[in-house]
Formats: sequence, C-alpha cells, structure tokens
Amino acid sequence: MRQLIEKTVFLIFMAIFTVLPAMGWDDVGHKITGYIAWQRMSPQARENVIKILRAAPEDSQLGTFYMAYGPEPEDTRKFEYFMFVPTWADVIRDRAFDTRYKKHHHSNWHYSDTFWKQVNWKIEPLSGFEEGGQAVAKLMEFDALIRNATASNAEKAIAIAWIMHLGGDIHQPLHTSARVTDTEPKGDQGGNLFLLSPVGTARENQLNLHWFWDSIVGRNIPIEGNTCEREYIEMLGKKMMKDHPYSEFQNKLNLGKYTDWQKESFAYNNTVVFSPDLKRNETPSEKYKKNAFKLAERQLTLAGNRLGETLNAFFGTVTPAVSVVP
Repeated sequence: MRQLIEKTVFLIFMAIFTVLPAMGWDDVGHKITGYIAWQRMSPQARENVIKILRAAPEDSQLGTFYMAYGPEPEDTRKFEYFMFVPTWADVIRDRAFDTRYKKHHHSNWHYSDTFWKQVNWKIEPLSGFEEGGQAVAKLMEFDALIRNATASNAEKAIAIAWIMHLGGDIHQPLHTSARVTDTEPKGDQGGNLFLLSPVGTARENQLNLHWFWDSIVGRNIPIEGNTCEREYIEMLGKKMMKDHPYSEFQNKLNLGKYTDWQKESFAYNNTVVFSPDLKRNETPSEKYKKNAFKLAERQLTLAGNRLGETLNAFFGTVTPAVSVVP
C-alpha cells in the first residue's frame, strides 16, 4: 500500500514539475540556474537550504513541492525540489490560488530596468521615468534578511526562493532594460513592446523580443522523445558548464554586488540584444539567433555559479560539492 501511495505522489509531482508556466527566463532557464547552483553548493549548504525551504510559510505552498516520500533516493528528491525553487516566484502568478497570489506575488520585483536611448550605437541613460522595477533592491533586502540572526527560517525560505529567481532574472538582459524610442516613448517594457511579428498580425499571435529571449533555450535545444524533464535539464546544465567552466567566472562573481550584476547584464542590450541586424516586425536573422543563444548560455551559467556560491556564503562553505547529480 505504501509503495502505491509513494508512486502516486511521485507521479503527481512530476506532472506539476513539467507543466509549470513559462515566465521570466522560462521554467527551463530557471531550472538550469538551479541545477548549476546545486553543483556549486557544498553538502552543508545543500542540507541547510533544503531544511530552511521546508519551513516556508504554509500559505506560500513553497514547502509542499518537496517530496518527503517517493521511489527516488532522498538526495535525488532534494535535488529535484531545489531545481523547482527558482521557478516558484513565477508559479505564484497563478490567480487560481488566491491567498498565495495576494500575499506572495509581486510583479514589479522581477526586473530592474535602466531607461535609455540608443544613440549612434551607444547607450544614453535617461532619467525622469517611473520606477523601473525592484529586482536589485529586493535582492539586497533578502540578502540582509538571510544574514539577520533573528530572522525565522520561514522568512529565510521565502528570501532564498526570491534570490534564486531574481538572481536569474537579472542575467536576462531584457530584465534590466527599458529602451526608449519614438515608438516607445515611455520605454519598451523590457522588449515586450518590440514586436517580431509582421505588421497586422492578430494580437493573440504576436511575438515580441522579450518572449524571444525568455524562451530561447527550449527553442534552440528542445526536449526530445521520452526524455524526462530532469534528464533534459541535466543535459543542458552539463553542456553549459562544459562550455563555460567555473574558471571562466571565478574572479568575476562579485557576490552580493547585485547592482554590478544588473549593470553587467544591461550592457548587453546595446551590443547583442539590440544589435544592428535586429529589425522591428521581422524574424531575427540566423546570425542574431546564434549570438543570442550563445549569450543566453553564458548568462545562465554565470547566474547559476553566482547563486550557488551565494548560498555557500550564507549556509555552507565555499568548497563545492561534486559536480554530478546524485
């Protein structure tokens, strides 16, 4: 009987794990950062983080995604749960769960936009606009909360989930940018107003630049056949870590310097994101697609390394765990 219950619970979890909505970096991108962060984390950090996450407030439902029982080994269940955590801030956008949505969802936390104009392919920062999102401010706030010895584990659990999500989001260049043009005089909302669809395309069929970047991994390397999502994320994470080893970023992590993370990511808007070959109302060229995916892989790997070492600094040592999934 217990085996039947464990199998049923496991199947429910896997169904949830594979159909979550795609927002921010989509769920694939955020789970990749979770995968890479886990590889960088020490065993002590892993144990402490999982313990704290399970103490999350009940109305957040964050702790309910951990499978206390199941056919998989405990270490694997911890790993799968941790990969989910960076997506939680998008999962709670679902208005069907009214209490969770009202208490924990914050739409303007997912980005920290710099308003700017592109003049002769140079950045001209602009001022006088409404606030451009709270991602950096919230990263600083949650960083301080976790370091506060009087904060409860319930508070720290929510802080971890937001840091894992927002830390990934600001490595997506369009989560740092509000480009001002004659077409978008109040800013392009992170590329959401920059359409890639032909003029006259019905609204429900329109594609925009923000969508292009958010969903870039799955479109370039789609999941195939009967591959389960865990294997898919594992494959992508290993590929990115091989192409961008830790040594590439080791002296550039700037842990805790979230403003620097934002500025670094924002700079790519003037080079790779809004490059000369990008045209409004046109499908991006093959050259553009190639350069964009190359940057996305780098940014996801950098984010994962930064987040893993951030959690080491909070909850463990800087000695990484073995770089293989349990």
